[in-house]
Amino acid sequence: MKVAWAGSRETLEVSDRMAKLVANDPAFEKFTRPMLGRKELFKDTLKKAAYAWKLIIDLRLSEEEAKWLRLYIDEPAFTDLHWGMFIPAIEGQGTEEQKQKWLPLAQKMQIIGCYAQTELGHGSNVQGLETTATFDPQTDEFVLHSPTLTSSKWWPGGLGKVSTHAVVYARLIVGGQFHGVHGFIVQLRSLEDHSPLRGITVGDIGLKFGNGAYNTMDNGVLRFSHVRIPRNQMLMRVLQVTKDGKIMQSDVPRQLIYGTMVYVRQTIVADASKALSRAVCIATRYSAVRRQFGSRDGGPETQVIDYKTQQSRLFPLLASAYAFRFVGEWLKWLYMDVKQRLAANDFSTLPEAHACTAGLKSLTTTATADGIEECRKLCGGHGYLVSSGLPELFAVYIPACTYEGDNVVLLLQVARFLVKTVSELGHKKPVGTTAYMGRAAALMQSNCGIQSAGEWLNPDAIVEAFEARAARMAVSCAQRLAKFENPEEGFAELAADLVEASVAHCQLIVVSKFIEKLQQDIPGKGVRESLEVLCYVYALFLLHKHQGDFLATGYLTPKQSALANDQLRTLYSKVRPNAIALVDSFSYTDHYLGSILGRYDGNVYPKLYEAAWKDPLNDSDVADGFHQYVQPILKQNLHSAKL
Repeated sequence: MKVAWAGSRETLEVSDRMAKLVANDPAFEKFTRPMLGRKELFKDTLKKAAYAWKLIIDLRLSEEEAKWLRLYIDEPAFTDLHWGMFIPAIEGQGTEEQKQKWLPLAQKMQIIGCYAQTELGHGSNVQGLETTATFDPQTDEFVLHSPTLTSSKWWPGGLGKVSTHAVVYARLIVGGQFHGVHGFIVQLRSLEDHSPLRGITVGDIGLKFGNGAYNTMDNGVLRFSHVRIPRNQMLMRVLQVTKDGKIMQSDVPRQLIYGTMVYVRQTIVADASKALSRAVCIATRYSAVRRQFGSRDGGPETQVIDYKTQQSRLFPLLASAYAFRFVGEWLKWLYMDVKQRLAANDFSTLPEAHACTAGLKSLTTTATADGIEECRKLCGGHGYLVSSGLPELFAVYIPACTYEGDNVVLLLQVARFLVKTVSELGHKKPVGTTAYMGRAAALMQSNCGIQSAGEWLNPDAIVEAFEARAARMAVSCAQRLAKFENPEEGFAELAADLVEASVAHCQLIVVSKFIEKLQQDIPGKGVRESLEVLCYVYALFLLHKHQGDFLATGYLTPKQSALANDQLRTLYSKVRPNAIALVDSFSYTDHYLGSILGRYDGNVYPKLYEAAWKDPLNDSDVADGFHQYVQPILKQNLHSAKL
């Protein structure tokens, strides 16, 4: 099962090796992190990042090994944006000359970059960004300027204190005309003394949610005052500005910019399965350790994991972690396919890839953020302790619901794609993840034929139920939109319904990709059977959760919905014997989990007790401040308190 989760034996071996390297090195200790002040915390992160880079060089780690090393260090840092966005932006949007100049510098970390798009006043509406880049033909330069307070770049990770350079997105203005928003490579700080360059105001935006969490990252604010950069520092793969101020559109379509988005969002889906699986691992292990009620004649109390209420909340999250892992695998394949097609100037699959990654980014990050919080609740009161690992995991994870596209806005983009697909059904055959729309007429008419609970253990029946629901919701939205004279007015009015239709489509993708995974060769005794159980749990849990959709669209009867729920309850009993093995298959070290409740050895209570005494408040029996402020209250002598 470890191999099935990792994707291959090679990946498992590399990831395990890097996990142990980090876990066994005291330089990567992280349990005191939530107790550090901001400055100490940030300096500690810089030290770890430098030490990690030294290890990468000294051990001659491959790109793959370095990626796993950074993951297991488990600390948001400026390096995340440098490797995850700055370099991919140049790779995707730079010309060959620009790549030859900038990528070697970035890959050797002779420059450190970030990705400056979001502004104080605009995030999701990229076309509304206010920063300007005006071409000056006299000097062959662009002049970058922040004309308003709200045009300040706000949020880019790594920008606040570390980055020397940024890919800055600004309004391209040539000859007084606006030509869209484009990326520019801008040096921010001196490579000699790191001071901000002339015309640049830059700093950190302040504390964020959580104790350590994202406070290890220098999310920044940036303003430009007529900053000049050479013309060749505009990323020009899609559009060029010549020396004499002419605009030249390349033969590469503007949608190429989606390529970078597709890359970043598919990594976010993969990260969702990692974060959710961590939370589920903690909650599952602790649910087996914790006992409450049910004792008879002085015998042991019942393991919490044996209660159906616990199983019905926990096991669907376990199944979701596996589902997101496999849809993430498929998305990685999709990205590689798109990348190869782009290299051959084939842009045909870009719109669908963009819709897929946008929708799945939204679906998986929302479910993961909610799932981590549910796991905290599943651990009872002790889940609220920072030492449980869950509060910090939640605080680190929840920004994923907003960055790289607000989750609701992304679902509305998917909805536009779905409505367009429906409108073209008469003359264009849908392909890929919308291929089922080609059978829309049949799916609108068919009804579920299931008559017993056991019949729900049929992949074809499950896929058809999800297809019928998704098709009916999309077609219904398209029909209602057609009644509006102004389509945009209709889109705004029906936005909530369109979001629900997008969720239905995205859930169909996850369910169908899980089922496709089961049709592949899966070695190992009992592995396929365990994955089948999880697949059915995931699908039938969604069916139960969204039964209103399935009933309202008329595909299911209330009786069939009840039968699905009966089958789901039976499946929980099948998950129970293997629950611990299924979370052990994630192959997470105790260091990476960062949780006393989720310890591999189950030695929870002694370690919680031990950890309590390490808190700085317990350095002395009498707390600092007691004599000045509390004793006067006890002695009824407040006038002597140093207030």
